[in-house]
Amino acid sequence: MRVRTLAAVLLTGALALTACGKEGSPADQGAAPAGLFEVAKDVKVDGSPTFEKIKSRGSLIVGVKEDQPGLGYKDPTTNKYSGFDIDIARLISAKLGFDPEKIQFKTIQSAAREQALINGDVDYYVGTYTINAGRKEKVAFAGPYFVAGQDLLVKKDNADITGPETLKGKKVCSVTGSTPIKKIRDNNYTEPENIQEFQGYSQCVTKLLNGEVDAVTTDDAILKGYAAAEEGKLKVVGKTFSSEPYGIGLPKDDKALRDKVNDVLQAALDGGDWQKIYDGTLGKSGSAAQKPTIDRY
Repeated sequence: MRVRTLAAVLLTGALALTACGKEGSPADQGAAPAGLFEVAKDVKVDGSPTFEKIKSRGSLIVGVKEDQPGLGYKDPTTNKYSGFDIDIARLISAKLGFDPEKIQFKTIQSAAREQALINGDVDYYVGTYTINAGRKEKVAFAGPYFVAGQDLLVKKDNADITGPETLKGKKVCSVTGSTPIKKIRDNNYTEPENIQEFQGYSQCVTKLLNGEVDAVTTDDAILKGYAAAEEGKLKVVGKTFSSEPYGIGLPKDDKALRDKVNDVLQAALDGGDWQKIYDGTLGKSGSAAQKPTIDRY
């Protein structure tokens, strides 16, 4: 399967989001900068029921993705998670006073994110989770901690698809319940019968490689990861046609925890920790970092 190809790439070093990855052992490439996740002492988040639950449990349960190279990826051999989103989750854990090594990462598919937060199955969610008005009716967001843009992934030799306006009659694939596939459908970029949805992006990429779909759409950061994993076979085309602000998903009525996480993110942006996380993950693509602006609502 092509998914195994992705795993093999990551096992030999941290995956860059373009073809220019670094050589080195998984341990070397996965290591966070020294002192980055130093655990804070005597943390208080007054008025946060979620934080009280976390303290009573003595550990964190964090929702993440596991099939997004460079962002949220689970090594099938070691079962260890790595990527930009994973390190952001660890940073938040440390600043809340909990050892990041004791986080229980819980893989949650896109369509189930809101319900996982509503049910209390996870304490917070970090996984390319776009902030939008509809989701704010069900959950809360801290951040954004990163801003991506929607794009298209096609075969390397495809000259027909250059942007969303060229998708008519083409089969397009993305993840069930995701913002990108909704945009394709709402804007009638292709016919409804040409839209295919799956639980994971890897399934869409496999369909693309096998010639069963013409394009995969989601955020450019994710697509570059897959293009790098299948070097010489796939490419990201066109210019981004959306703004996708990634937020930390939180229980809707827990304003105290949302304010605290926003404080953590702002300190990381101001003090350099955000840059260190970027440099150790997405920055390996060679693309410069674009720091987001925290939206406190």
